[in-house]
Amino acid sequence: MPDKMELHFSPITSLSSQIRKGDLSPVELTEHCLSRIERLDPYLHAFISVNPEKAKAMARAAEMEIRAGNYMGPLHGIPFAVKDLFDVKGLPTTAGTHRLKKNIAKKNSYAVQRLIEAGMILLGKTHTVQFAYSGIGINHDLGTPHNPWKKEHYIPGGSSSGSAVAVSSGMVPMALGTDTGGSVRIPASLCGITGLKTTVGRISRQGVYPLSQSMDSVGPITRNAEDAALIYQCLHGMDPDDRTTIGTPLQNVFDTLKSNIKGLRLAVPDSIFFDEIDPEIKKVVMQASKIFTDLGAHVVSIEFPEAEMARELNRNGLIIAAEAYAVNKDLLENHFDDLDHVVASRMINGKKISAAEYIMNKNEWEKLRIQTEVRLRDTDALLVPTTPIPALPVGEIDRDMDTYLKKNNAYLKNTSIGNILNLCGLTVPCGLTGNGLPVGMMIYGKPFHEDIVLRSGYAFQKETQWHTQTPDIEWIS
Repeated sequence: MPDKMELHFSPITSLSSQIRKGDLSPVELTEHCLSRIERLDPYLHAFISVNPEKAKAMARAAEMEIRAGNYMGPLHGIPFAVKDLFDVKGLPTTAGTHRLKKNIAKKNSYAVQRLIEAGMILLGKTHTVQFAYSGIGINHDLGTPHNPWKKEHYIPGGSSSGSAVAVSSGMVPMALGTDTGGSVRIPASLCGITGLKTTVGRISRQGVYPLSQSMDSVGPITRNAEDAALIYQCLHGMDPDDRTTIGTPLQNVFDTLKSNIKGLRLAVPDSIFFDEIDPEIKKVVMQASKIFTDLGAHVVSIEFPEAEMARELNRNGLIIAAEAYAVNKDLLENHFDDLDHVVASRMINGKKISAAEYIMNKNEWEKLRIQTEVRLRDTDALLVPTTPIPALPVGEIDRDMDTYLKKNNAYLKNTSIGNILNLCGLTVPCGLTGNGLPVGMMIYGKPFHEDIVLRSGYAFQKETQWHTQTPDIEWIS
């Protein structure tokens, strides 16, 4: 069996190569991951449920298939985890609340089923912010995962908090998340790993507990861009059960993933993305952006007023609040005091939004999206900080409601713009603060241009080592 330390933080591509050669078996890898979960998760609190026996059975089946010559591809025999918004047959989908512990799924969600059919091994489900309604990662009901980069309890980012912690700490090589305002990218950035926000319509959301039908998207949290491309390639495509995916053509991101980026037109927008930013983060991201110039890309500064306009349109979170309230009306109206008080207090405001306000706001969004397409006509991708501030201690953020809301808005500031404009985006690690906390750079692409952001991220990571940096968690005995 390969060195255990190598397995902890190995990307899917490396694990897959070892499995294909026969140097590593799916059973060995799965048992290793389960052992690490058993040791670390009591401290890190990434998983809401783990099913060791089921996972081992899946691993044995994968091993038998591979030995029989039925190797299905680079995901065969690779363990993964999913955010507890995804339906897994026979398990509850709690969406971060104990009120839904009896919400047992009758079948797998589309994404989970696709990964299992590709030969992946499901280890368990990860914690989420209640109803996925926050970018911080705190859950006052079922508990808040621990950012592995600090011994003290720092926020992991949200809402895909557990998924990011599980990957960052080396408990699993990949985990699925969802992104409505930054919920894949924020935790991936704060935990020092890679996260892909896909365009709405790229990956089916069938069997995923909804927050906002207008903006929910599915995306992987991985160790690097190449792994994200592997998962994206497996998951994207048409599903009749999610009408947003109908009519969207397939793309093979591996046709261009490893191509050089010479001549690519990248831009650092002179706009809201750099407002009220931590100076260390601005410095790290600006230095990282220069690497693209060294790789032959044309990196320029552009005006992008649509970013500020998007923030103004979403100032009160009208669309998300209305759609989230519609999904969770019964729980909010009949079990309010039994829910996470911060989430419930914010979400119940959705009932105050009139139909006229909702429709007018959505119409303005559509106009702004068209305007953005025109603005970015001669630009392939944008380079911006994923979050304007690094991870902070849970106690500092959660001391009162005003502080919580202010920090939540700060973490969501740069990422939510992409959801409103329906951009795709990839966050990649690009440095550390003086306090040893990860900094993420976001590569924003135009709608349905996941191939461009993945190609750019791959090129950046080929030239840098930030994605190979791992947290020191020796403090866990």
